[in-house]
Amino acid sequence: MAKHQFEAYGFQPFINKGIEELGFYEPTEIQKRMIPLILKGESAIGQSQTGTGKTHSYILPILERINPERKEVQAVITAPTRELANQIYHEILKITRLSDEEITARCYVGGTDKQRDIEKLRNQPHLVVGTPGRINDLIKEQALFVHKAEILVIDEADLMLDMGFIVDVDQVASRMPEELDIFVFSATIPEKLKPFLKKYMENPEFIHVQPKHISAENIEHVLIPRKSREKIDLLAEMLQAYNPYLAVVFANTKQKADEVADALIEKGLKVGRIHGDLSPRDRKKMMKQIRDLEFQFIVATDLAARGIDIEGISHVINYELPRDLDFYIHRAGRTARAGYSGVCATIYTPSDEDALIRLEKRGIQFRHMDLRRQEWVDLDDRNQRRKREKSQDDIDIRAKSAVRKPKKVKPGYKKKMQEEIKSFKRRERRLTSKRNNKGK
Repeated sequence: MAKHQFEAYGFQPFINKGIEELGFYEPTEIQKRMIPLILKGESAIGQSQTGTGKTHSYILPILERINPERKEVQAVITAPTRELANQIYHEILKITRLSDEEITARCYVGGTDKQRDIEKLRNQPHLVVGTPGRINDLIKEQALFVHKAEILVIDEADLMLDMGFIVDVDQVASRMPEELDIFVFSATIPEKLKPFLKKYMENPEFIHVQPKHISAENIEHVLIPRKSREKIDLLAEMLQAYNPYLAVVFANTKQKADEVADALIEKGLKVGRIHGDLSPRDRKKMMKQIRDLEFQFIVATDLAARGIDIEGISHVINYELPRDLDFYIHRAGRTARAGYSGVCATIYTPSDEDALIRLEKRGIQFRHMDLRRQEWVDLDDRNQRRKREKSQDDIDIRAKSAVRKPKKVKPGYKKKMQEEIKSFKRRERRLTSKRNNKGK
């Protein structure tokens, strides 16, 4: 009997052992569709949301294709953030350490000692992971040689584009062989990314894994009205009432993240922060402190939603709704991982109504709640008023349709029509009220 369903791919024993140690049994949808293509060397674009297992959909087949006897770079994996690059690198090490033959992987990211990277490149690794800027720098310094590498992975390509790194990726790709297998992974495929894809990929396979649910089923989406309260006071009360294992509070800008973190610290909470203005050393230190559970609360920008995988997040709090609603899904996806449940709570004001309606149309079901004396209470459906207004609009339309202008008009016909319309509306409202009462 097979220990796991990945054995059907014919991976080498050390890879199968790694899969077993990782606790994987059945491939996810993106893995089922991407692994065979990468094993065959067919360039492909994989579109799937966060938390679908895409990292191992390329790590596993790439490791299968590495030839340890060739002492040269055979695959390059690019990621938009240092944290994501390090994360991918450590997932690779979990498997390569089980190989009888040495497979070398190296991680190169900005903010580290470039000269030290250059010195260590006297021996070229089999596999390179890193941020595009640092990889490109090492190639320009003629320290890293990628001219024989057959595989290029571009992870989180849409974020790569947003952060302005696609130029570096382009320069890295231009130094690689013409016959290059390129694998692009992205939550979305923006129009501005298409010229790059067209330049390097000829008729690639396009794999779009539609999520069965727009967000994990075991996430509870909660809306909390701000009302007339100070927002930071409400946030502090929420964090204390939830008493989470680990909560991430999202803000839209680095300035706002700092403002929120500082205010929470003033209230006596021990808070970590993750955003782009932290120095490489501070970011590394912060990630270690978070993994060592020194903080119960983290304030972050959306960089963390796409670039970092922190274990054990029980609660996500949207201090502000993201401007790009796709990021709501990415934020929510930080919790309820590996089968656990989670909460994604949003503080909202009437100005957020349009965004909330659009999220509901995407399939997000919100629970409307409030915090009163440190106790969570359910509120009425916030859409009730809108539903009543829509119902009234429907009655108005039906009334105008039912009461028509007579073919032959007599003096006073307008007044008579108005009376008939009022009478029709009264009957309809009574019927609607009876139906609603029966449904209760």
